[in-house]
Amino acid sequence: MAIPRAAQTQRRTRIQEEKEEVILEAALDVFSRRGFRGATIDQIAEVAGMSKPNLLYYFRTKEAMHRTLIDRVLDTWLEPLRAFDAEGDPEEEVRSYIRRKLEMARDFPRESRLFANEILQGAPNIEDVLKGPLKALVDEKVEVIRSWISAGKIVGCDPYHLIFSIWSTTQHYADFDVQVRAVLGEGRACDDRFEDAARFLEAFFVRGLVPIGAS
Repeated sequence: MAIPRAAQTQRRTRIQEEKEEVILEAALDVFSRRGFRGATIDQIAEVAGMSKPNLLYYFRTKEAMHRTLIDRVLDTWLEPLRAFDAEGDPEEEVRSYIRRKLEMARDFPRESRLFANEILQGAPNIEDVLKGPLKALVDEKVEVIRSWISAGKIVGCDPYHLIFSIWSTTQHYADFDVQVRAVLGEGRACDDRFEDAARFLEAFFVRGLVPIGAS
């Protein structure tokens, strides 16, 4: 994980910690709207309400701010996948995963767009993460899904594409929120849309995974 410059000092003060959080909050706002390439340190400093030299005391580069945010996003987003339990009931595990991913889409839309922008640009700053820790975790959970298939608990499927499908359908509600609200219209564009989505996606995925004849 990228380490803020100020955090490298021997004694990190409360003020330093607070300043770093202000900067990261501003950087998240700018990166999620403009992407990594479109964002500038000047823009981030303006949103943070501080001078550029002051900001650079805490983070020397735009890359350092971006990587710190990406690391935080991945740590938060991957927690539900880490919780996928081989000993759990597959139906409940899938339902729980879908709901937790939708909760993140609802509560962390800027973080979702930050990550989506990075991927759309070819992931130049996080390729090592995608091919390293992310792939290792997904490979581990793929084996969990394969164990359910082998035990006859769910129908045969490609575990990778099952995970990809859950990612894409749940994150759609963050990355394309403007479109979702516009199409649903005023009557359905409230927070209830996430509960509606959860019920639909639970039924969609679970029904497709339950073996024929299973109760």
